[in-house]
Amino acid sequence: MSLLSDIGRFLLMLKGMFKRPENGKMYWREFMHQCNEIGFGSLGIVAIISVFIGAVSTIQTAYQLVSPLIPISTIAQIVRDTVILEFAPTLVCIVLAGVAGSRIASELGNMRVSEQIDALEIMGINTKAYLILPKIAAALLMIPLLVIIAMVLGIWGGRLAGTAAGIIPANLFDKGLTSEFMPYNVFFALTKSYAFAFIISSIPAFFGYFVRGGALEIGRASTKAVVVSCILILFADYILSALLL
Repeated sequence: MSLLSDIGRFLLMLKGMFKRPENGKMYWREFMHQCNEIGFGSLGIVAIISVFIGAVSTIQTAYQLVSPLIPISTIAQIVRDTVILEFAPTLVCIVLAGVAGSRIASELGNMRVSEQIDALEIMGINTKAYLILPKIAAALLMIPLLVIIAMVLGIWGGRLAGTAAGIIPANLFDKGLTSEFMPYNVFFALTKSYAFAFIISSIPAFFGYFVRGGALEIGRASTKAVVVSCILILFADYILSALLL
């Protein structure tokens, strides 16, 4: 019954976000603030992870590609497809669930415990729309952009590692990148990134908004939000892969 109750409260929270806003400019400022926090605040960790994921993919692919019958440019094809299809959208979003998701849950949880949300509601402000909707909208805008950056940096990191280690010349890597490229893979990755962005923003917002207690409960809510978000990301990854591939 607790699970059904949480699902019901989650759906009512989403419904409450779409009431008419009291002040559009106030919502716009909050939206831009969340874009800065979610997007630019996570850019550094996304860039570092993406470069090293691409580099490790190149080295491990070359280690397993031992047959002389397979052209060496195949390394670039494998790195390209694995980065675009799985590493960039899924691993980056799991990291963002820990970075951005925990911040969202702790921020809303602190506002709930300190009664700031209650004060806003007494003033007649729809707190679901003012506090949660800008976070979800900003995540839906910025996280797919971060995934695109992760794709580019991941492939570049693979190229850099391959040429620096003498595994594959730069011209052969570039040849493999353009060989048999399927644009649908990028569409599939962006579809996953939008689904993951909704999970990363809405689930932590739910746990933070409805937290009760003190500082200890805020920490537990943040941890639970990250765990549930990661599980749902992996589950959505499987469902979307089964449906779209």
